[in-house]
Amino acid sequence: MPDTRRSFITATAVAASSYSRIMGANERVSLVIIGVGGRGTAHAKSYAGLKSHCDITGICDVNQAARERVSTMLQGLGSTKPKEYADMKEVFADKSVDAVSMATPNHWHALGTIWACRAGKDVYVEKPASHNCFEADRMVDAARKYNRMVQVGTQSRSVPHIQKAAQLLKEGVIGQVYMAKGLCFKRRVSIGRKPDTETPPGIDWDKFLGPAPMRKFNELRFRYNWHWFWDTGNGDIGNQGVHQMDIALWGLGVKELPTSVSSTGGKFVYDDDQETPNTQMATFDYGGRELMFEVRGLITGSESGSGPERGVKVGNLWYGSDGYLVLDGSGFRVYKGEKGELAMEEKSSRDDDAPHMRNFLEAVKTRQRDSLNAEIAISINSAKLCHLANISYRLKRQLRVDPKAGRFVNDAEANQMLTRNYRAPYVVPAKV
Repeated sequence: MPDTRRSFITATAVAASSYSRIMGANERVSLVIIGVGGRGTAHAKSYAGLKSHCDITGICDVNQAARERVSTMLQGLGSTKPKEYADMKEVFADKSVDAVSMATPNHWHALGTIWACRAGKDVYVEKPASHNCFEADRMVDAARKYNRMVQVGTQSRSVPHIQKAAQLLKEGVIGQVYMAKGLCFKRRVSIGRKPDTETPPGIDWDKFLGPAPMRKFNELRFRYNWHWFWDTGNGDIGNQGVHQMDIALWGLGVKELPTSVSSTGGKFVYDDDQETPNTQMATFDYGGRELMFEVRGLITGSESGSGPERGVKVGNLWYGSDGYLVLDGSGFRVYKGEKGELAMEEKSSRDDDAPHMRNFLEAVKTRQRDSLNAEIAISINSAKLCHLANISYRLKRQLRVDPKAGRFVNDAEANQMLTRNYRAPYVVPAKV
């Protein structure tokens, strides 16, 4: 006969590791912010304004100066002095912590999320969800196995005018949508060149690199410019662009991968240390419709169907059988008919991160995964498109995709780039 007592104990142990304590509706979430550089500072400011929902009990960063700076800032905003952690593993071991908000560089998103889920912490993780496609699926695995709330920081999913535009497209406001375009015409100046140096005091460079290869410290690979190196970032298509990629997919109404991807471009004009392109075009084939994406970091004009005075530089366009819709942070416009006459317009002021973070904190309390506006299984789709485009760009060829398998068709070289060689002990596991 089965040992029912042993089965009960095992089940109880699994439950204990997979569920947070039950929280009351009015109880505040104990939150630690991991990574308090530029984006993490913004997290701290936003959560500090959500005092009825959470307490920022700690901050974690490999940079001592960053921890001290944000600690001082938070106390100036009326928060109590947060506990400082130099290693995220110390955060995950702290049983008083309910949730973490991760604003680390891209190459840490997946492993940090997986570790947090294993430790029973809910996770708000910055975009793009992952640094590569393999990691994206492992993040979903972890969220499901440990029953965690995992929200990705594509905050457009919580912006009312974007939600409305997506619903209108679904309802057929411009007829049958045959093309979505995402635009990331965000000005980026040259990063120049800098030599490798010794690691400055107060920075744990090994932990900063984590899953990435070990390299000598270089100021250009630290702080914001890590976005422009393949070891740690994904270029602007995976930085600013992933927001517009996510919105493009949302309005196009597709959740699966395309059947092919083609991406071209280059690093034009500048002679500097940046590895990723500052000009990039990507096309994704979905059979009867397509998604196009364009990155331009150089001086450029705007784009829309209504003239440059109303054009967009960072936004989206959808084209349908009856008209087209133009959207950016200031609102959206619908044009109908052969003459492209304005049929609808909605203006909006730019929202901050707070609604998206509040959505996350409420889900932490209710344990209702479906209430998350950018739940991890939704948000990996836009991240994967950025990764597929970058693989095509780097290999300089069009790639066929098997949407169900999530792999390239008969292309071992491209499939190898769906993941990376991890540096021990910072390895994203195949089984979480």
